[in-house]
Amino acid sequence: MPRPEKVSVVDNVREHLAKAGSIFVTEYTGLNVEQITKLRKDLRDNNIQYLVAKNTLVTIACKETGNENLAAYLKGQTALAFGVDDPVVAAKILYNSFKDIEKPVIRAFTLKGELYKGSEITRLAELPTRELLLAHIIAAIESPISSTIGMIDSIFRELMASIDAVAASKQ
Repeated sequence: MPRPEKVSVVDNVREHLAKAGSIFVTEYTGLNVEQITKLRKDLRDNNIQYLVAKNTLVTIACKETGNENLAAYLKGQTALAFGVDDPVVAAKILYNSFKDIEKPVIRAFTLKGELYKGSEITRLAELPTRELLLAHIIAAIESPISSTIGMIDSIFRELMASIDAVAASKQ
């Protein structure tokens, strides 16, 4: 009979796995208290949960939620980051934190069920955020409209200047 604490941990991990759009399996060895606290704060501020649990309990939750592919990466000291919103934000925070220290690593991550090795995090971390991409799209859509309005405005300005010049010469 499993102990209630372990059942609670498995339920918690299962809940996070079900809600998450992105899951990052990280090794946190080498982080001191100050570094791990800063990392957790940065992640929490961006609606990303960072969870440390026993690998056996996480493996049980992974199998129950269809994330068996993550079980191979659950060895040693492991922490999981669960991103609900934009996966690029979580990737940037983890990549930048771990890049500076160099000791902890990102073993693997999933995006909408697809598994990627930790070495591929660089490509994801270098993407602009969702908001920035949307701003680029809006600017690209707005640009032709703005230039068309500018051209029409300049034609009317030239027409008005010509009419003013003709009117001035008639007086």
